[in-house]
Amino acid sequence: MRYDRCKKLFKDDFKKLQNSKILILGVGGVGGHALDCLYRSGLTNITIVDYDTYEITNQNRQIGSEAIGVYKVEHLKTLYPNITAINQKIDLDFIQNFDFDSYDIILDAIDDIKPKIALIKKYYKKLVSTTGSAKRTDPSKIEYINIFKTYNDPFARKLRDILKKERFNKNFKVIFSSENPKCTDMGSFIGVTGSFGLMMCSIAIQKLLKKET
Repeated sequence: MRYDRCKKLFKDDFKKLQNSKILILGVGGVGGHALDCLYRSGLTNITIVDYDTYEITNQNRQIGSEAIGVYKVEHLKTLYPNITAINQKIDLDFIQNFDFDSYDIILDAIDDIKPKIALIKKYYKKLVSTTGSAKRTDPSKIEYINIFKTYNDPFARKLRDILKKERFNKNFKVIFSSENPKCTDMGSFIGVTGSFGLMMCSIAIQKLLKKET
């Protein structure tokens, strides 16, 4: 059976995981691996949202990126047929108007500051967010800690500063890397970006297992 080993691991909780409804925002180098991890673990009631097409520069780290020029969500739907694919830009309008309430958990792998801040402020209780995964080479430096305790990450610093200004003081954890960036341009390594996605998947599953039915 396809999920036999997952059932052996999660036992009676496996059905609970299968019945969970999941939303993934952004399916690039991080979100794509989170999707793959969840799907292979038996969680297939997944909605993905993205507006980008694959480019040749994505091929060093993104699942499905052989389909250059194709919308990511459309191609991923062919690889993971049970998912729901939404080809839409994730901006402030989307955050304000989309129905997030029906989802058990939201995975945030977007890198646009304004919608990310809006998402954190409104849905922090069921949100798993990542900070910067590019420019790094050591996956052992990845942690899951309070956003206000992050360091060595300019992207996380921007998030912290805005959240402080907007008086957000919740104990909100993010996935981040304490490794100093190795370059100034957008260099990336699948060993880290993929590990961010796998950690997203793991944390999501842990949260779902703790969720009361």
